[in-house]
Amino acid sequence: MKKVIVFDMDDTLYDEFEFVKSGFRAVSTFLNEQFGIIESESYQWMWNRLQKQGRGAIFDDLLKEYGLYKKTLAKKCVSIYRLHKPTIQLPNETIEVLKQLENFPLYLVTDGNKIVQNNKVQALELEKYMNKCFITYRYGLKHSKPSPHCFQLIAKQEKVEPEHIVYIGDNPSKDFVGIKPLGFRTIRIMTGQHVNKQLPEEFEADIRIQYISELPNALKKLWPEIEV
Repeated sequence: MKKVIVFDMDDTLYDEFEFVKSGFRAVSTFLNEQFGIIESESYQWMWNRLQKQGRGAIFDDLLKEYGLYKKTLAKKCVSIYRLHKPTIQLPNETIEVLKQLENFPLYLVTDGNKIVQNNKVQALELEKYMNKCFITYRYGLKHSKPSPHCFQLIAKQEKVEPEHIVYIGDNPSKDFVGIKPLGFRTIRIMTGQHVNKQLPEEFEADIRIQYISELPNALKKLWPEIEV
């Protein structure tokens, strides 16, 4: 029976902080061009602020730091961050795994702003590896994870039952809880911002791995009959 492999994107196929850094650089360039603020200084301020306090209101606080705060300017910074063409790429180990799995139907299911996520897909060149990239917000917010909607579309397209589809993700808050009861298989990669999350069993994946390079062996545990 055919097996189908579905991936999350952020913090699964690449480190999402690389996108954050790219967005900060875009904002720093804008502030340099408009106000002469040294790019390296504003970038470092944002990065330090992120490490200490997280993302909330980071552009508001940056503009206040330089005495430039206006609501419209803060919104402009948010827009630049979200809509910039990111300078990001897949790590070599991710590329190696995707190539190793090229004989399987591969899909992407990712939440987030449609334009932002599509820009990431394009920058990472994921369409050359995936049969299709599902950005859930294109189908309405109600069909974002943990909704199984996009996974059911994949099952229908590939004409397989859920137990022959596996989802690899990193966020136990939403990645697995909606699809496990339907029979979809699940693998959690212990990377990124959610690595320390511990939730009840119904939120957890069938298998955990530390690195994406361990995925082929994990797939063999799920489906001993396959060749990887």
